[in-house]
Amino acid sequence: MMAKKSFSPYHNEADSLQIADLTIENRLDRICIYGSIDLWKDKDGLKVAQQLKTIIDQTISELEKCDLPEKVELTKSETVANPFE
Repeated sequence: MMAKKSFSPYHNEADSLQIADLTIENRLDRICIYGSIDLWKDKDGLKVAQQLKTIIDQTISELEKCDLPEKVELTKSETVANPFE
C-alpha cells in the first residue's frame, strides 16, 4: 500500500512513492515507474488500483498544463577522466 504522502509530478527530484512492489519516482523532466504490481480482484486490489490511478491522473493533469515538445531530446553527456585512477 502507499503511504499518505503528497505527490506533485515534475516538481522536484526527491519524491518517491511505493505502491505494492511498484516504485514511482519524481523527477523534474520525467516520472519513473518500475517494479511490479498485482491488482487482485478484491477490496485491497481496488485500493491499490485507485492509488495508482490517482498518481497517473495527477501526472496527466500536469502534462496537459504544459506546452510539450514532440519528443524530449537527450543531450549526450561528456565523459571525464576518473580522478581516482
